Order: sequence, then C-alpha cells, then structure tokens
Amino acid sequence: MLNGAGRRFWVARPFGIPLHFEEKRRKNMTAASHEFMDIRQEIAGIPVVELARQFGTPTFVYDGRLIQRRINDLRVFDTIRYAQKANSNLAVLDLVRREGVLVDAVSAGEVGRAKAAGYVPGGEPPAIVYTADIFDREALDLVVAEGIHVNCGSPDMIAQYGERAPGGEITLRINPGFGHGHSQKTNTGGEQSKHGIWHDQVAECLALASRYDLKIAGLHMHIGSGTDLEHLSQVCGALERVALEIGATIKAISAGGGLPTPYRVSDVRVDIDAYFQLWNATRSRLQDAFGHAVHLEIEPGRYLVAESGYLVAEIRAVKRMGGNTFYLLDAGFNNLARPILYGAYHPMSIAAADGATTLERQAVVVGGPLCESGDIFTQSDGGFVGSRELPRAKVGDYLVIECAGAYGFAMGSNYNSKPLAAEVLITPSGTPHLARRRQSFDDLIRGESIPG
Repeated sequence: MLNGAGRRFWVARPFGIPLHFEEKRRKNMTAASHEFMDIRQEIAGIPVVELARQFGTPTFVYDGRLIQRRINDLRVFDTIRYAQKANSNLAVLDLVRREGVLVDAVSAGEVGRAKAAGYVPGGEPPAIVYTADIFDREALDLVVAEGIHVNCGSPDMIAQYGERAPGGEITLRINPGFGHGHSQKTNTGGEQSKHGIWHDQVAECLALASRYDLKIAGLHMHIGSGTDLEHLSQVCGALERVALEIGATIKAISAGGGLPTPYRVSDVRVDIDAYFQLWNATRSRLQDAFGHAVHLEIEPGRYLVAESGYLVAEIRAVKRMGGNTFYLLDAGFNNLARPILYGAYHPMSIAAADGATTLERQAVVVGGPLCESGDIFTQSDGGFVGSRELPRAKVGDYLVIECAGAYGFAMGSNYNSKPLAAEVLITPSGTPHLARRRQSFDDLIRGESIPG
C-alpha cells in the first residue's frame, strides 16, 4: 500500500500477514485454481483400462513425475523432509530419496521403512528424524541403537531419551496453543490436541535437557493438515518466541507440514514463495539474535503425494434406491478411509471400459462393497450422504477416485476380510511398476492360529 508520499508501507493483516503478501497471495491463488475432469482415459500417459486389466482393481496408481513436481515446488527451503505417514510405500520413499528429500518417521516401523528405502541414519541435517509424542519401548531402543535424531513431543520423551542417551542433541515439537486443519480431526495444535509440548512448558523442558546434558538444537511446530496460509503464518511468530526463549543452541527450525492440496475446482494452491518469505524472515531474525546460521526445514506429507494418487476401482453394481442412483465399487473405506473419517471430498472420474468419452451426466451416490452403511465415498462431515454429478456408467466401467495418494493405502485395513489393494508407481520415465502386490487370502490369515 502507498502512503500520501507515494511510499510503500506494511499494514498488519489478520494472522500477521503483511498487506503486500496478502495481495500477492490472492492474485496467485486465483490464477492457480485447479481443474478436474470427470472422464479420464489415462494416468500419466497409461490408459486407465490398461492399468486396470494388468493390475486388477482396486489399485492405487501413483504418478512419479507429479511427485517430482511437488518436490520442486519446495526447493527454496534448505531441507525438504517427507512426512512418510502420508504414503510410506518403499517405491515412493525411494523416489523422494533420490530427489534429495530427507524423511520423518513416527514409529519404529517407519524408521525400518526409511532404511529399507536406502536412507542411512545420521548426517547433518539428519537423514531420518523420529517425531512422536511418546517412545514405545521398541522405538526408544531403536533410536538409541541407530543414533537417530529425535523430535520430542512431550517432556517424558526428553527424560526417557536422556536416561538412555545423555549428552546428545534433540529437537522439540512445540504446541503453540492454537491449531487449524481441514477437519477438527486433523488439527494438531491447541489444548484439545495431544501433539507437541505445550508452549508454556519450555522452561521445564530446558531444565530436563540440562539434567541429561542434552542440547536443544532444533525447534518444530505443526498446527494441522490442510490448513491455509493465514493460519500457517501464525506459526512463524510463535516459533520465534520459543526459539528466543531457548537460545543460541538452536541451529535448525522446521515449518512443519500442513500445506493444503486442491481437491475441488474452487480450491487454490498456497503461495509457496510468500510462505517461504515469512519463514525466511523469521530465520533471518533468529540468525541475527544467535550470531550463527539457522537451517530452515519444511515437512510436507500430503502436499508431495496426494495429487499423484488415483484409486482405480471397478463399478460392480448400478442400482436405484428411491430417488438415488448408486454406483457401487469393488473399493471401500477399507481402501480409502478419508471420506468416512472426515467427510473428505475427492474428485472422481469415469473410465468407460469401451473407451467412450461422450456420456450424459447424472447425480449418483458412490459407495463401496462393505457391510457398513457408512461405506460411502460421497458423504460430507458428519456422515451425511450426498451425490455427485458423474457420467452415466455401467457395470464393468471404472471409477477413478483422484487425489488419493496421501492417507489412502496408508490408512487401509482388512475390514470384512478384504485384502489390501495393489499399488503401482508410474516411474518418472513412464513405466508402470507394481510397487506392492495385492494381498492374497494366505496373507490375510498369516500369523493366526486355532488352539489345539
């Protein structure tokens, strides 16, 4: 904005965004509106029908080139650290590792996955960071034995780690007292969230760290998944205040994750440049205060992989129930739980088995095969069943649930004794690779036994 003398001045916006950032954000977000097709013939250049016939259904298909594109969006940050809980398939982990992305793990199993994908513990910055609110016994043993850097989300973690590995470095995950996400269930800040160390417990944590000769070398905040730039920007000031309280031992700060992903035509992309500038300004002030360089990380999960993923399912029944028409698929919430958990919206498209591309539209309810009334993909938060305008389809056609690369397979289950789906990565060179075979019946009952 210009004052009477024709000079630019900053006006504080809600959530602390300078006016020129806000103006730029609105301009960029309008230009970045997303488009989705309701008829889909191919995924990453491979015909949907061909993928379905080769690998069966339901199958998750991931576009490796799109993952690369999202990584490139974030290269302005010093380090990109992938929150693998979004999608921990080894082929995906290997792809992001080859792109220079480091990894976050929230369990001993995720540490094992990272190592299996080629990550080596250690390094500066550390290749693998263990982030959690507790240590189960297996995880504590593992991080101590492997020398894995830990991001402590509770004072008890500091004490438990200090008893086993005194004299090391740790990061603290701080709950700033506020949070925001696309659903209350994905809100990871505030007093109703279990995540992080409460912001007024920093002095207690400093005393604990001192008792075990631990150096607090990093600081991390994450307020929720699917939030927006306004709420994300609040984290900068909150983290800066805590960092100044801790002092010059801080050598790395993490912006966390939570970057939104477009699922609807009306959704818009976050302005990464504006977001980085906010964090870079915070980092610069801390460097001035501490007299040394401060490393700036970002920790995306969904942002890197959501748009790359497609759940390809076959329509197995088309039925009328009063005024509703249902498309019933061979995929259910055992494959993609986000709609039943959060009322999450996913774009959908039809791939006709005969290749037809001129189809009339009709309002349909899309559901799965499970013996559960909530097995509906077109529901809103609270379980209210809705419909979607989709092309007319018949049994044997394919329905593709899009933007399903994050928290899809990773949250899958064997409910109704359904096997876990297959996963296919279309490599950046355009080759479909079976990244995980579909479970067999023997896989389903492996480990079970009947008493003699």
